[in-house]
Amino acid sequence: GQLPTWLQGILLRNGPGMHTIGDSKYNHWFDGLALLHSFTFKNGEVYYRSKYLRSDTYNCNIEANRIVVSEFGTMAYPDPCKNIFAKAFSYLSHTIPEFTDNCLINIMKAGDDFYATGETNFIRKINPQTLETLEKVDYNKYVAVNVATSHPHYDSAGNVLNMGTSIVDKGKTKYLLFKIPSSVPEQEKKKSCFKHLEVVCSIPSRSLLHPSYYHSFGITENYIIFIEQPFRLDIVKMATAYIRGVSWASCLAFNKDDKTWFHFIDRKTKKEVSTKFYTDALVFFHHINAYEEDGHVIFDIIAYTDNSLYDMFYLKNMNKDFEENVKLTSIPTCKRFVVPLQYDKDAVVDSNLVTLPSTATAVKEKDGNIYCQPEILCEGIELPRINYDYNGKNYKYVFATEVQWSPVPTKIAKFNIQTKEMLYWGQDHCWPSEPVFVPRPDAKEEDDGVVLTCVVKTDPKDPPFLLVLDAKTFTELGRATVNVEMHMDLHGMFIPQEAMKTETE
Repeated sequence: GQLPTWLQGILLRNGPGMHTIGDSKYNHWFDGLALLHSFTFKNGEVYYRSKYLRSDTYNCNIEANRIVVSEFGTMAYPDPCKNIFAKAFSYLSHTIPEFTDNCLINIMKAGDDFYATGETNFIRKINPQTLETLEKVDYNKYVAVNVATSHPHYDSAGNVLNMGTSIVDKGKTKYLLFKIPSSVPEQEKKKSCFKHLEVVCSIPSRSLLHPSYYHSFGITENYIIFIEQPFRLDIVKMATAYIRGVSWASCLAFNKDDKTWFHFIDRKTKKEVSTKFYTDALVFFHHINAYEEDGHVIFDIIAYTDNSLYDMFYLKNMNKDFEENVKLTSIPTCKRFVVPLQYDKDAVVDSNLVTLPSTATAVKEKDGNIYCQPEILCEGIELPRINYDYNGKNYKYVFATEVQWSPVPTKIAKFNIQTKEMLYWGQDHCWPSEPVFVPRPDAKEEDDGVVLTCVVKTDPKDPPFLLVLDAKTFTELGRATVNVEMHMDLHGMFIPQEAMKTETE
């Protein structure tokens, strides 16, 4: 096929790439050592490159020729000859373990730089052109967080907004929303933008010892949306995981009888909306988008009724019969919540406060809390992406992977939220990755552009390829076949040519 001449830049992808080191193996697919790969589009041609992230974790493991740094699903023992007393002592001095810098989930832009990110307090700067690993940044030096999301938001000025959990202050567990400025004052050009990081606001955790796990958050023009789900980390278990010889993943638990709480932070006043909104127990990883209309905040997420998704990816389950054997007990469901932030304070108890045309409801209860139930938009999509120019605004299209009862995507989908129409691209024995939408320069319509996805074949002898689809019609424009083994990845971003610093720097 042919690529549009305007498509110039780099598609950067990140995901777990190495699962065996020497004689040791990780337990979970999400634990593997990070492997970056990129497709560079230049004058109608595509260049491929891949490189392991040279994190401290990678270097220590390779040097020892075994896994010596713990990951989420794999507890490792750095020094087997340390006796139990030394172990107990190091446990006491370090309630919160030193986390890994194996940043394998996503890519983030901060200032002019690009970083590989995971969910710990470490991120790694990388060179997007050569995929070289550069310095390590510890969020903790600038803001008191122990974990942070891999799905930050960017405002119109290019500042990064992200969230992390602070479990350092004993008994004061809280969620922090922080901002990394896109540029630093002229006189401080040598300093990094992290030195100017500011905490926008903090939300106390409903349970001091059981903070909620979250993978992303939502944003509209005036609000930040944080969902505190009953899928929680047990801090006491986590602090003793090392001594008990269990993984941190075993310290996560979902309580199906609990509530899911919605927090709305006003971006101007930096204060939380005082009304308490909640829904039934759910587990979710990805926000799709959110916007405001007539005093309501509308947000779309992909939710599950349990936490079985994580368990699917234990490597013991991932064998040649993976697609047949591994069945989700809960199918991903695209849910739209419509939350009336400005409602009639004299409304009667048990009345629905949603005044927009939607099947979503928000019912006032005796105690003043508001119980929200969603409108179901569709089922069976994951890894959602949008045209980011529409982030926080009323929008129409979601690009996603299609997943049915198995967690492995077999198709790429384009879902029209307004008409509920779905377009697909799929071929036998193809596993596509998260689709990334790239708008055409000067595009006037939301879906004017291309969708990029890396496709891995189920037969390792068949070469993988990069697929380019016309985002409007979902017809194939071209594909670039790559004669290497390619890994299934997680997330990534497209960097337009003009957003790249020149090589001389």
